[in-house]
Amino acid sequence: MNAFSSTRSDYMVPGKRGFHIDESTLMCQNGCGFYGNPAWQGYCSKCWRDHSQKAKQTQSSPVKEASSNAFAKFSEKKRHQTDKRSNTVRSILKKAHGKLKEQATPPGTITKQKREVSFESQQVGKDFKDFLMILQKPASTDIYKQIYSFVEKVQQDPDMPIDDLSEMVLDFYQSMGEKLQSHIAFKGFDDDQLEQLMGFMEKYLTTRLYKQIFCPLTTDDEEKDIQIQNRIRSLNWISAVQLDAEINDRELSVRDKIDQAVTDVIEMDSKRAPQDKLSCIVRCSKQIFEILKESRGLPASADEFLPALIYIVLKANPPLLKSNIHYITRFCNPSKLMTGEAGYYFTNLCCAIAFIEGINAESLSLSQEEFDGYMSGELTPPPGGYGSNTGTCEGLRLMYQNLSTLSELRQRQEALMDNILTMHQEMRVFKDRMISEVDAVLARTPCLIRERTKVDLDEVEIEQENLPPPLVPTPINRVS
Repeated sequence: MNAFSSTRSDYMVPGKRGFHIDESTLMCQNGCGFYGNPAWQGYCSKCWRDHSQKAKQTQSSPVKEASSNAFAKFSEKKRHQTDKRSNTVRSILKKAHGKLKEQATPPGTITKQKREVSFESQQVGKDFKDFLMILQKPASTDIYKQIYSFVEKVQQDPDMPIDDLSEMVLDFYQSMGEKLQSHIAFKGFDDDQLEQLMGFMEKYLTTRLYKQIFCPLTTDDEEKDIQIQNRIRSLNWISAVQLDAEINDRELSVRDKIDQAVTDVIEMDSKRAPQDKLSCIVRCSKQIFEILKESRGLPASADEFLPALIYIVLKANPPLLKSNIHYITRFCNPSKLMTGEAGYYFTNLCCAIAFIEGINAESLSLSQEEFDGYMSGELTPPPGGYGSNTGTCEGLRLMYQNLSTLSELRQRQEALMDNILTMHQEMRVFKDRMISEVDAVLARTPCLIRERTKVDLDEVEIEQENLPPPLVPTPINRVS
């Protein structure tokens, strides 16, 4: 049980339902000023590591038999997880593909196993190399060697416990950050360049190691994914009103934004780097604020954000939700989770998941009989009403969408008729004005048309003195 779900009543805002928390409860309980996380029992990354190290030091007197029993349990758990996943479609296809390759290989041929590199790893490797080309030669070469050697070291130990691997990766982030700050080769770099460089290193490292570090066999992440997925599926009847979320999902524009927010949070599972998964969470959260703004008619505060986020998570039921949360918690650069908007939205998402796991009849203002009936499917929540979950019934959603479209068409038709009447009136006024102006001009300057007279050119007397003398023929003398 995490810190947020174990003491949910301590985080409720007085006078509201149990889906609002005080802003101060999102911070680290150690009072350092950074954001806490339920996975770290309310501590931030730095305080949690200090707390864990102190706890390990107090328990640093292990007995040999206890360590052997722990290793035996670890081996048994790993074998159980391996056997459980060996019957999946992916593993069956992989085995069949391996048998076909063995049959195609001539006997006696020595084949060298080559680690397959995914398309995502190839792409991030190319982008990382392109970025390193911008840097100076000694700096770029040193960074590439450090990253490459660390990736090779991790890949050579695929059975490393996930907690040890997480601590190893976080230590690498810290050592590289300190090196960038103190090494002479990076002396001229500003904070933005250093942050961008750390981002590229994190993305390259986690993408290359994704198959090894995401939902590993040695953890129970897959079981927790199934549990939270079934939990959300059983709560799909909850409406926005019951969550005290001011979302008017009858409006078509709001519905479109809800669909976009659902798409953003589902897209988180398709990303490999923790920073890309956080970007999906940030986009979803910003879309939620737009939903609240359009539904309420004014900007929403942080107090209205959490109920709306719970509603979106219930609508989306994101795949591998717990695995993605654990992956970000274990392998994201701690500085991104401790401060900034990404850290704030991620902390709220963890709180939303904790609230979903602890939703009961009291938190929804229902009787226990009603809550049990809705959970079992024996009772159906009444449809309609402001913020009702119309998305659970496609027919109702289509009906509201058609009504909204008809209303919009009616408004457009009325506006068009008003424009036609206005234009007709303006044409009549223009015609009357032109007639009056023409009449005024005719009255002021009357038009007199004189009668035309025909003239015979032969009868016209022409004054002879103004004409030149006629030509007189000149005789020509003939020479005999």
